[in-house]
Amino acid sequence: MNTESKRQQRFAGVIQQDLGELFQREGGAWAPGAFITITRVRMTPDLAIARVYLSFLNTKQAKDDLANIKSHANEIRYKLGARIKNQARIVPHLEFFLDDTNEYVEHMDKLFDEISKEPRQPE
Repeated sequence: MNTESKRQQRFAGVIQQDLGELFQREGGAWAPGAFITITRVRMTPDLAIARVYLSFLNTKQAKDDLANIKSHANEIRYKLGARIKNQARIVPHLEFFLDDTNEYVEHMDKLFDEISKEPRQPE
């Protein structure tokens, strides 16, 4: 398993916080009506690429909203650069991914509920 260095983790935290504030203020322009949460940011070892995982609440078309955000990636990167210009030498390229952890948890909960409802076999 590939572990991230402290430097990568620290920079990912900065990116996550600043992107979170950016999406809170301006996310409605890219995904109208959706509440967007940045669940995780992973940095490449050279800090040139940030893989940003987004979770969408209050929307039925999360994939469409994600596609819209991807199409505005350069604009988002520019606005992020204005925020972190004093903290980083380069502004990383942003790659956005859908974080479907909540859907996976709900699916697993349903499976466990179905299993618990099945009659037990005598031993």
